[in-house]
Amino acid sequence: MNRIRLAGLLVLAVAALLSAFAGEAMRRPLFDLWQRLAPRDLSGTPVHVVLVDSDSIAAVGPWPWPRYHMARLTEEIAARGPKAIGFDMLFPEPDRVRPDIFAALYPELSPAAAAEVQALPPMDRLYGQVVGKAPVVLGRAGVGSGGSDPAQLFVDAAIKGALPPDLPDEPRAVANIPELEGAALGHGLLNGQPDSDGRVRRVPLLMKLGGRAMPSLSLELARLARDQEAVTAEARGVVLAGRRIPVDAEGRMRLRFGRFPAAEISSAADVLRRKFPADAFAGKIVLLGLAAEGTADIVATPLEAEGYGTLVQAQAVDAILRGGWLDRPAWAAPVEWGVGLLLAVAVLLCGPARRRALMLVPLGLAVAIALAGWFAFDLGSLLLDPLRPLLLGGGAAVGVAGGMFVEARRERERLRETLVRERIAAAATEGELQAARSIQLGMLPPREELAGFDPRIDIDALLEPAKSIGGDLYDVIRLDADRIAFLVGDVTGKGVPAALFMALSKALAKSVVLRGVPSLADAAAILNEELMRDNSEAMNVTMLVGILDLSSGELVLMSAGHEDPLHIRGDGAIAIHKLDGGPPFCIVDFPYPDEPMTLAPGEALVLISDGVSEAQNGDGALFGHDRLLAALQGRTNASAMVEAMRDAVRAFEDGTDPTDDLTVMAVRYLG
Repeated sequence: MNRIRLAGLLVLAVAALLSAFAGEAMRRPLFDLWQRLAPRDLSGTPVHVVLVDSDSIAAVGPWPWPRYHMARLTEEIAARGPKAIGFDMLFPEPDRVRPDIFAALYPELSPAAAAEVQALPPMDRLYGQVVGKAPVVLGRAGVGSGGSDPAQLFVDAAIKGALPPDLPDEPRAVANIPELEGAALGHGLLNGQPDSDGRVRRVPLLMKLGGRAMPSLSLELARLARDQEAVTAEARGVVLAGRRIPVDAEGRMRLRFGRFPAAEISSAADVLRRKFPADAFAGKIVLLGLAAEGTADIVATPLEAEGYGTLVQAQAVDAILRGGWLDRPAWAAPVEWGVGLLLAVAVLLCGPARRRALMLVPLGLAVAIALAGWFAFDLGSLLLDPLRPLLLGGGAAVGVAGGMFVEARRERERLRETLVRERIAAAATEGELQAARSIQLGMLPPREELAGFDPRIDIDALLEPAKSIGGDLYDVIRLDADRIAFLVGDVTGKGVPAALFMALSKALAKSVVLRGVPSLADAAAILNEELMRDNSEAMNVTMLVGILDLSSGELVLMSAGHEDPLHIRGDGAIAIHKLDGGPPFCIVDFPYPDEPMTLAPGEALVLISDGVSEAQNGDGALFGHDRLLAALQGRTNASAMVEAMRDAVRAFEDGTDPTDDLTVMAVRYLG
């Protein structure tokens, strides 16, 4: 048992290393699956998205648009009463159709006309005036090189408290032209990198530019929507208007995604055409972004492989305002490791005990862990990884199962090789073995009795021990007027211990099948339990049991580690009938299955022990299944089948001492 638990500990260690180094990559697909199964409900969102889509490009022209059209679009949105207008885009360059540029493009203009054009006010200035009259939040971006000095930028929101420890800090900034930058009510950063697999799961709320903390576009829009002057930062959170939003060490909020309502998405072309009532955006946060081909910010999320980045920003604003984030608290990993070790300990304690009831303890714990992870996500928006504890418990279970298998094989080989030679020698000198042989063979149904067992069946069997006495057995039992049971077994080892255990196994098997147990599977479970209780020598027995209905040919088989039977069809074709079965009796508590089949009149089933298939000649070659099939060819009755099989094995051995007991039973259904 100690070796079994040691094997479990070794595989547990491997599972722990795998979880430690690949835990994030393993749990991401699970958390994404949960998001797809239970997406966030975004109905009633206070955010409306206006997209510069293909329809807008067709109506106005290619992007970037002249500032005139941007000013008109901003005026149309502002006229409908939004709480704030966010631009998920940058304006780092002047208008491409400034009056001076336009005049330079047409040298054929008269000096007076050119002077009149150049005297026109630039649209950047006019657009800045429009921005200054509306609650506009413009975007900024932090970059590693180029751009401008972020020290020159104004930070609208006061950020108090202790910042997250690993907040990214970019040395340079890309901002808007001065005419717009100074006119906007607020500014927010547009930075946001996907995870290593390319999917966006987290949205930054805070970031540093040149050492100064600045809010993201989504946080700045939420701040203005709540009429707050300041944002309070914590090591693992951001507090806005009394609401704490959990963030990671880099200031990123984990977003629980949903399907953004189509009713809250509009085309910029429709806004410019004034197709909206005067209060269409009243009290809402309007987010303007790009969605036309060649201009859109396309991102992958847990819900879709391709989506618009502006919709991710919109969901982030909604989550800050209404609560739609996911939280993986600092205590999650320690709890997962602790629960995983608890599950592994339960497996190590209950697994080697070989009791099915005890294995329900770790199994039930595993089910509870999986359900707890799901309900924590669905009801509490908490990310607790059930894979880590299940991996640890599963690793321990694999190790225990492997150790039990190795131990069972080692035990069987030891019992097969270490016979009690002194007892055999002593019994032989006193003539007791021959008497025991006669007694043992006398326990088996005589062949003459089998020949007249029932007119609807042709059945015969023989057993030849390798030594004076052996461990093989067979029996045929009448259950009622139409049903019979038959069985063939092989006890581990040979000689006196095997013979004694054979007698016990045969008696218990007959007793159990005569009890009227509802199914053969239940009978196998009872027989296994009884044999384990009376098995002080740690022996085991393989057994193939069948119950045949003589009125219909319906047959139920159960195999406990025994050789598969041979099925001889009515046309003479012979095939091995594969059974799922289970391990030999007396090794482990196991749910042996019922395996039904039907014999047509004239079909037969041949049952053998491994003394047939594993018989050896003087060169050490095995008899094998090919010779076995050849021996049965052309045999038309049960007696011919068993005798042909016995004769073929003895001819193959060619005088070599048998290595194991030989047992053959043929059951031919006549109908």
